[in-house]
Amino acid sequence: MRFHFAAALVALGLTAGCSFDSVVGVVDPYRIDVRQGNYVDQEMLSQLRRGMTRDQVRYVLGSPLVVDLFRKDRWDYVYRFRPGRGEVQQRTISLYFEGDTLDRVEGDVEVAQGGAASAAPAPERSRVVEIPPVDAR
Repeated sequence: MRFHFAAALVALGLTAGCSFDSVVGVVDPYRIDVRQGNYVDQEMLSQLRRGMTRDQVRYVLGSPLVVDLFRKDRWDYVYRFRPGRGEVQQRTISLYFEGDTLDRVEGDVEVAQGGAASAAPAPERSRVVEIPPVDAR
C-alpha cells in the first residue's frame, strides 16, 4: 500500500513538473513601457523659426540626443517608445544649421497647413519642413 502511495506521489510530481511550462505560458508578466530619447511634439516644432541660434533651439527642444562630431551643422533628436505590449515606435528629427543659425528641419515630420511642422509619423521616412524666418523685432 505504501509503495503504491509513493509511486502515485512520484508520478504526480513528474506530471506537475512537465506541465509547469504550460502554467507559466498562461501567466503573463507585466512589462513596462520604455521611453528613450527626446520627445518632440507639435507645439515644440511650431516654435522653430529659420535663423534661430543654437541656444534658442536648445531652449525650445532641449539638448539633442546625437551631435555628430564630424558634422557640427546637424543635430538629431531621436525618440523611441517600446510599449509593454505592441510595436516599437521610433521618430527621428534632424536639424541643420548654417553657421550658428537654424536652416532646415528634416525627419519624421509632416508639413501642416500654414507652414508649421506636424509631428505625426509619416509613411515616407524623410521629409523636409519649411520653417519661417525669425521676425525682426
